[in-house]
Amino acid sequence: MRALPDRLRAFVALRMNAATEAAIASLLRELQEFGGGVTWVRSANLHLTLRFLGGAVPAAMLAPLDRALIQIGATTPAFQVRACGTGAFPNLDRPRVVWIGLNGDPLMALAARVEAAARECGFAPEPRPYAAHLTIGRVRHLRGWAPIRELLAERANQEFGQSLVDSMILYQSVLGPGGSAYEEIARYPFQPPA
Repeated sequence: MRALPDRLRAFVALRMNAATEAAIASLLRELQEFGGGVTWVRSANLHLTLRFLGGAVPAAMLAPLDRALIQIGATTPAFQVRACGTGAFPNLDRPRVVWIGLNGDPLMALAARVEAAARECGFAPEPRPYAAHLTIGRVRHLRGWAPIRELLAERANQEFGQSLVDSMILYQSVLGPGGSAYEEIARYPFQPPA
């Protein structure tokens, strides 16, 4: 791992392939045209979070997690993830987070292994059950939400593509005037697909 600040905002994530991210970015451009009270994720920041580690993680906690993630990566075969559908948590009528749905059987097992490793390394348990999704926006207020809601409902079953996921990444999130920038700390390759 590279040198890190004493405390950092960090998370473990997966990336989709370029074609899938481009399809999602196209939808993002359509949604941004409506304005409204949503902070949309920049295309360069699209990712699937496996585990958010915290906003002020002591860097010393990452060394044992790094070792655990190396082991998880070495014993995880690469797998396919399908990006399909749109929605919001908790729902389209009371949205807080706008998402793209993700499907892939090994995804849930991988998230459970990462969660177990994080707990063993001293991170507090994740309070909510894991839901496989890719966040594309955070809702600040509902003014201007109606046309966004309508488009999301129309795209509820839209296919964005399938990706071979062959690694996971430990990221540092650096807050700046233009929003967050995600810097790769370490990458954990998976086994080649069977």
